[in-house]
Amino acid sequence: MMILDTCPGVKDLKTPTLTIKKCPKCGEEVEIFSNDTRVPCENCGFVIYNDTLSCIQWCKYAKECVGEEMYNAFHQKKGGR
Repeated sequence: MMILDTCPGVKDLKTPTLTIKKCPKCGEEVEIFSNDTRVPCENCGFVIYNDTLSCIQWCKYAKECVGEEMYNAFHQKKGGR
């Protein structure tokens, strides 16, 4: 995987950060990493989406920066492109 070290937008992709969210359906805590697009609640199955805007969504150099595999996986998960 080729991630450019000079791009600040990939910091959370190279070293994912963890956020704890509450499931809006059951109130259970759900762990979601910055490189996840969505995670199902382990308690009830409700899908929690990551609201962090990734540079992969808008940067014209994203495919070159993060590599085709990560680029395609991200867009496949998002249901886009």
